[in-house]
Amino acid sequence: MTTVFSNSSVDDDARRELLFRGEVFVYPATAASGELVAFARELVAEAFGDLDPRTAQHELPVEAFAALLAELKPRFIHHPECERLLPEVMRSMGMDLEKTYFDVPRLRTSTSDHYLDSGISYAYHAHRDCWYAAPFCQVNWWIPVYDVVPENVFALHPQYFDRPVANGSGRYDYAVWTAVDRPQAALHVHNDTREQPKPEEELDLHAQIRVVPEPGGIMLFSGAQLHSTVPNTSGTTRFSIDFRTVHLDDVTARNGAPNVDATCRGTTLRDFRRGSDLRGMPEELALQYEKEALAKAG
Repeated sequence: MTTVFSNSSVDDDARRELLFRGEVFVYPATAASGELVAFARELVAEAFGDLDPRTAQHELPVEAFAALLAELKPRFIHHPECERLLPEVMRSMGMDLEKTYFDVPRLRTSTSDHYLDSGISYAYHAHRDCWYAAPFCQVNWWIPVYDVVPENVFALHPQYFDRPVANGSGRYDYAVWTAVDRPQAALHVHNDTREQPKPEEELDLHAQIRVVPEPGGIMLFSGAQLHSTVPNTSGTTRFSIDFRTVHLDDVTARNGAPNVDATCRGTTLRDFRRGSDLRGMPEELALQYEKEALAKAG
């Protein structure tokens, strides 16, 4: 049974071990995460102008809304201020920046009542990040930008943490995704035809955990947890930030959550940079993971 730890005082080494066993951690906003959220709000406000971004979906044609996001999201992802702020968020959570690596922060949106569920504002089906070539030592971070409610967050399905699910990860190649599919996200406004790993059996998703942190609050969970976007019925668009971290010791030792059903090709390790100096993951480790994934995929 998954336990949600609230504002736990355990150190990062112990926390990662618990995360790899399927536990979940939630923390109140820190000064650093509050600064990250404030910066995100600045960029969102610049993009939407006089409109309230949380209700703008009721005033804009969906094509115009998608076009705003197509400019806003890459600007946030690649902004130098995010490179400065994310290590500070990690430091505030007691992490060793010499050994902790992070990927880019993504500004996510979930619009209400199926206004925009594809492409640039994709409503994620139930999935594990490990189906998308994430390492099993990956820790997922989720931070709301504005107030959220149970009707517009996302759900964890921990009953499947150590239970295999038939899925399409065997047809997924991360190199193809980054070169071809990801750059086309903004083109998918009314439907999304990109090949993505999905469950290929009927699942019971009614058993779920929904966590509702404050703006700037931090939720941590394993990349091997099955999770999904919930149908947003709140009447407002949810804005949130997510990113991922790995610890070099875990990467090297192959420490992490169990692989119960992922057979994808490639690795996301090259997306991670060290918190202390933004240096990339050692190439030899990425190559080893690629070879192992290829052998497992057959």
